[in-house]
Amino acid sequence: MTYRVSHIPDWGSSVIRLMLEEIGAPYEIVPLDWDAGDFDSPAFRAVNPLGLIPALETPDGPIFETAAIILWLNARHGGLGPAPTDPTRGAFLSWLMFTSNTLHQTVMTLIHPDRIAGEAMQDVVEAHALQHLHEQAGQLEAMLAAKDPDWFSDRKPGALGYYVGILLRWAIYLPENELMRFSLAPFPRLQAVLAAHEAFPAAQRVAALDALGPTPFTAPETAQG
Repeated sequence: MTYRVSHIPDWGSSVIRLMLEEIGAPYEIVPLDWDAGDFDSPAFRAVNPLGLIPALETPDGPIFETAAIILWLNARHGGLGPAPTDPTRGAFLSWLMFTSNTLHQTVMTLIHPDRIAGEAMQDVVEAHALQHLHEQAGQLEAMLAAKDPDWFSDRKPGALGYYVGILLRWAIYLPENELMRFSLAPFPRLQAVLAAHEAFPAAQRVAALDALGPTPFTAPETAQG
């Protein structure tokens, strides 16, 4: 069983590549080119009718949306989070959906503020997004202090660590105004989790394949988002 990943390096599909490397599942990359119009091609729209990545082709049909792919892969292979009968499953699901529905959207607003209200208002949008991102990182920091969960820790790799790592690398590097760039310094527990995740073998393999640099989550040298 070989999966097919529609992919642009250092876009959201890098999250799924990390998952596949972590569980050791065979996969092949289907490279896409945004500027060439690949996202609107009939072939890609058959995989994801929304015309977005990540998208994963499986023997059971295509799957899209990051959280959906993570949950499907974990159910099939394990190794990315608690199993369905694990008593910590509910907390994991809550924070995974927080990451997908809240943190992900905040980061995208920070790095693409013009998409929300045009260029005239992008400075205001960017500032609000950075404020919200600090609040949300603080919520993750507080959760780590209270729970110290195995599914989001510096002890073992997991889906949430890789997902948050990819998101925050963009926030740390991409805003053109350096004052708007996110810093992990106020969040030592979160920083420790991401430092551990970027050093795991699967992350280092993806970092090399997608040119993410040696410390992709905590000190990115470049980023695309």
